[in-house]
Amino acid sequence: MSANGAATVEAVKDAIYRSCLLLDDEKWEEWLSLCDDGFQYSIKAFSPEINYDMIYFSADRNHLSTMTEQLPKHNTDHSPLKRHSVVYTVDVGEDGKTATAVTSLVVYQNMLDGINSHLDSGENHLFLVGRYVDKLKVDNGRATFLEREVRLETRRLDKGSHWPI
Repeated sequence: MSANGAATVEAVKDAIYRSCLLLDDEKWEEWLSLCDDGFQYSIKAFSPEINYDMIYFSADRNHLSTMTEQLPKHNTDHSPLKRHSVVYTVDVGEDGKTATAVTSLVVYQNMLDGINSHLDSGENHLFLVGRYVDKLKVDNGRATFLEREVRLETRRLDKGSHWPI
């Protein structure tokens, strides 16, 4: 791999890991600053019962911006989510300016007040398992997201899950 290719891979990994930290800290505007103006976001899971993808959520950058501005007004479970991610693959496009990446994703939730009867306050539980499938562009050593598809293995999400994963 060329030095430029290696630098592109590192820029992509940095963007993915940085996005997880920003989402963990609910820094929505900063997270959106990692996304291109034409950014497309979706959350999907395959259903073996219907042999088809279920789409939980789909939006562009403008919709996400409006949605995240409204999050403080939603009646949600405020127990924080923390992402654990590992970038599996980064494939740099032939032009050296685009890349695709697949990242393993596990999200844990720290229960604040024992909202769920089977979980005590302060207890952590597994919220979801899946993967990020990202398309990014790289310009001047900085990667920005063009598309993120969250591919869930988990198919049941708790109520109040209004935020981006």
